[in-house]
Amino acid sequence: MNTTDIDQLKTALKTLIVETCDKPVDPASIGDDEILFGKGTRLALDSLDALQLSVALHKRFGIRLSDSKETRRIFANVSKLAAWLQDQQTQTGRPA
Repeated sequence: MNTTDIDQLKTALKTLIVETCDKPVDPASIGDDEILFGKGTRLALDSLDALQLSVALHKRFGIRLSDSKETRRIFANVSKLAAWLQDQQTQTGRPA
């Protein structure tokens, strides 16, 4: 995956986050390394948002998140989520 592809994936993920979690923000305003979860963060995503996002990722990319500790790390920010998805797609041969 080249730089353009990863940037497109990040853009798609930001849109998915905003739509899935019903947040009134412009997806483009979300920073790649912005913390997504927790009180005091701009998006203030919570465990219900994580569940909804997991389901949306499975529907969109066909990939499941199973380990809750790993999920926290993956969902830390858009950059980590995109890198994880890229790695999973490489392992499974599924395109983004």
